Amino acid sequence: MQREPTLFEQKVYAALSRVPSGKIVTYKTLGLSVGCNSGQAIGNAMRRNPYAPRIPCHRVIPASLSIGGYSGQTSGEKIVIKRKLLESEGVFFSDAGKLLDQDCLIEVIP
Repeated sequence: MQREPTLFEQKVYAALSRVPSGKIVTYKTLGLSVGCNSGQAIGNAMRRNPYAPRIPCHRVIPASLSIGGYSGQTSGEKIVIKRKLLESEGVFFSDAGKLLDQDCLIEVIP
């Protein structure tokens, strides 16, 4: 049985749902949009997202602009899935996992 998201997680998911296809945000930007300065707290909310990919946690990356993690994994099949989801939206990463075009990065969530 799946647990209900916390109020904090609901706020994070609501903010993330406003990030359009073809755009990405950093954990920091997402955190600031909900009044949270903890990238770890945002990452934990992403890892527990029961609504993926409808609530698009694949659109969140670290400040290093690397592809980061997905579903609690930082390598392997989950990262392949994240990369494919982002590529289908027009967001591309180098073979080394770095964001290729920063024009898709948004600094403020509307």
